Amino acid sequence: MAVLDRSFFTRPVLLVARDLLGCRLIRLVNGQRVGGYIIETEAYDSEEDQACHARSGRTECNAMMYAEGGHAYVYFTYGMHWMLNCVTGPAGYPAAVLVRAIIPTEGLEIIESRRQGIARKDWCSGPARLTKALAIDGACNGADLCSSAGALFIEEGVSLPDSAVTTYPRVGIQYAPEPWRSQPWRFLAAIDAFPSD
Repeated sequence: MAVLDRSFFTRPVLLVARDLLGCRLIRLVNGQRVGGYIIETEAYDSEEDQACHARSGRTECNAMMYAEGGHAYVYFTYGMHWMLNCVTGPAGYPAAVLVRAIIPTEGLEIIESRRQGIARKDWCSGPARLTKALAIDGACNGADLCSSAGALFIEEGVSLPDSAVTTYPRVGIQYAPEPWRSQPWRFLAAIDAFPSD
């Protein structure tokens, strides 16, 4: 599969969030491919978006959000979890897509070893679960998602029709005022739209 190019990510964040569904998130772990199909995303759009990390302006922690689209913004939350985001838009415009869930299809032995005692359906069924399963941490912050020469990138995958995609309000943003709390900027793909293994 071809790696997504820069122009895919430099578009508006809502378009990227929708179109990432069905793409393949790949992490190289000791040279082995580990990853799968992206099935859930959330969009965060600029300093205006009161649910966005950039709502208070640029800081040392969120600086990667201001990079050119196609880079990884990985942050630590709740003192225990890493979260993977794909930066979008032009440099200087802080927007990113949180990758919330994938269907794992490659490197299953590695994923299983990292998710011992967890049912397979839950290996990568949330943003913290997938980063744990794929060994994504702060070392991945700033990774070029458009280059297969790195250890974290995104490839083309399955093209999904709109009928296979549902939108919902974002979760975990109770702090945000309206209308931001209710924006339907979470995108979820129907599982039956993907090839069965």
